[in-house]
Amino acid sequence: MPKHLITFYPGAKKISVDEGENLLQAAMEAGIHINASCGGSGTCGKCRVHLLNGITDSPKHPKLTPLEYDQGDRLACLTTIRGDIDIEIPIESQVDKSVLEIKGDREAHQYLLSPQDIYQLVQDWEVDPPVFKKSVQLAPPTLKDNVSDLTRLTNALERQHDIRGISPDFRVIMKLSRILRESEWNVTATLVLTRKGYKLINVEPGDATHQNYSIVLDIGTTTVSGQILDLNSCVVVACPDGQCDGSTLFALAEASDYNAQISYGEDVITRIVYSQRHGGLKKLQEVVVSTINKIIQELLEMSRIDRSLISHMVIAGNTTMTQILLGLDPKYIREVPYVPTANFIPPVRAVHLGINVDDHVHAYIFPMVASYVGGDIVAGILGSGIFQREPLTLYMDIGTNGEIVLGNKDWLASVSCSAGPAFEGAGIKFGMRATRGAIEEVNINHRTYEPMILTIGRARPIGICGSGLIDTVAALLGTGMIDPKGKFRRDLRTGRVRMGPDGYEYVLAKKEETAIHEDIALTEIDIENLIRTKAAIYAGCKVLLDSVGLSFNDLERMIIAGGFGRHLDLEKAILIGLLPEIDIDKFIFVGNGSLLGTRLLSFSKNLLKEAERIALMMTNLELSNHPAFMNEFVAAMFLPHTDSSAFPLVTERLQNDQCKLQN
Repeated sequence: MPKHLITFYPGAKKISVDEGENLLQAAMEAGIHINASCGGSGTCGKCRVHLLNGITDSPKHPKLTPLEYDQGDRLACLTTIRGDIDIEIPIESQVDKSVLEIKGDREAHQYLLSPQDIYQLVQDWEVDPPVFKKSVQLAPPTLKDNVSDLTRLTNALERQHDIRGISPDFRVIMKLSRILRESEWNVTATLVLTRKGYKLINVEPGDATHQNYSIVLDIGTTTVSGQILDLNSCVVVACPDGQCDGSTLFALAEASDYNAQISYGEDVITRIVYSQRHGGLKKLQEVVVSTINKIIQELLEMSRIDRSLISHMVIAGNTTMTQILLGLDPKYIREVPYVPTANFIPPVRAVHLGINVDDHVHAYIFPMVASYVGGDIVAGILGSGIFQREPLTLYMDIGTNGEIVLGNKDWLASVSCSAGPAFEGAGIKFGMRATRGAIEEVNINHRTYEPMILTIGRARPIGICGSGLIDTVAALLGTGMIDPKGKFRRDLRTGRVRMGPDGYEYVLAKKEETAIHEDIALTEIDIENLIRTKAAIYAGCKVLLDSVGLSFNDLERMIIAGGFGRHLDLEKAILIGLLPEIDIDKFIFVGNGSLLGTRLLSFSKNLLKEAERIALMMTNLELSNHPAFMNEFVAAMFLPHTDSSAFPLVTERLQNDQCKLQN
């Protein structure tokens, strides 16, 4: 795809972008402020710029008169770049370039890996699924060769495919005689590799080896995500026309939905408490299965694959979500000494859990480490390749709970801290998950305090997601609108900061610009919730490192996983103290680490033992009664931190910015 050069005036700030890029998005990436309150939907008309030179696609708009359009005025949110262009930013949107220059050259940083690079994090794996199909042609029985039908089948599998030590599922035996004869002794056997060898789980008439699919699921506290995989070709299947090829290998199409359990509690502790009510555990199990079945139905419709062709499931989740899914009482997870029912679960027949697939499908449950470090983290460590490599790495999965793993190929240590669901929208007045209409990027003019916001899908804003929350707080801090405790200044000359029903707040989008017909604002309570969340995560990292005699400076790599990690602005996350102040080049995003691990395990049986080895080698540090955790948590309840020496560059930058703003 051709690259084009954009030059923003005044200041001659240059940025290279792909053809077809949106101008407002390009300005945001370059750290150029353009007033925009409607999220890029084209309704507010505030993102007006002047095209000095170059080629763009930009429709005429009611906010621009024909004369203004002919003279070069454009709305940045509706402008598509088609060549090198020069753009003049109007005075009301201009920002002193030296103020809040916390965004570096994004093209110089490699923390946004390509999908191909993500799959290459794990070494020495090949496509060899633990569930596979083999076509066999059997000789019909005779008086001289009248062994049982099952023996005939297993002997044929041994002779034709060198598969030995097969144990059959009884359900296969029940239908075996009929299928063998109806198919004229030409059948396809489905086998799964278990700890005890190969298990025969299904027999189909004819040659069905070209249709072998798996469903992988990440059972999160707030969100459940799933994908359907073609086990023959290592393809994530999501083609609306059903015609997928190798080009879709890394097209991470998936279905996700809120975990219906959120109606019974936002975090694992409240869900455990609810499970102790009469019928509570049964209800929680039923509602999460209903969510899973909805996702499976959506995946099947998307890929146009028949339900009967699903051969396998791989499921990863935190320990509480896993036990509830399995119908195991989670009571003792939250009671000292915090003991799960089991760390290793044998394959479970999916229909026994209520999951709507054929009865031969078994679900592999990722092994767990401890009460608050579950299979989702083991899957993430598997998918990220930490267990194979020498560099000291910190793996962080940011979600409702903050799970953190430190180590390399020789050792692994983990902690879990209750971060709360703020990053997924819960506990935030206008919070929401990252879907269409969610405010995801924010900048604020340091002179006028007017916002520049971008929403997902460039739709009218309806709320704010986790990345937008971090962006907003970072911008409020950088412009001096809030103090390090997250409290608004009361002397600002703007109507954007006001007393609302819940205290002081900043208006990100006015009601006439939103899709919900009311002002979208960030309150001091919201900011406090964010500070509490980021403090818990930072404190967890600090205690884990201290426990093994290391510091943030010793880290050679830091991997960020989680639902909103790919949209996280690292510089702003460091600015507010969510992430440590280390070299940006040490960061890597892997997206949903849990799904990454479940995909790889579905594709490669060699990784089955590796998953179990990871769970066994991981030492867990319990933070709930750790004497240092509360001290570190309190120290981190500040923007960015009470210890300025931990954030020297951020501290210096904020001090310089405040001096410039005062002058």
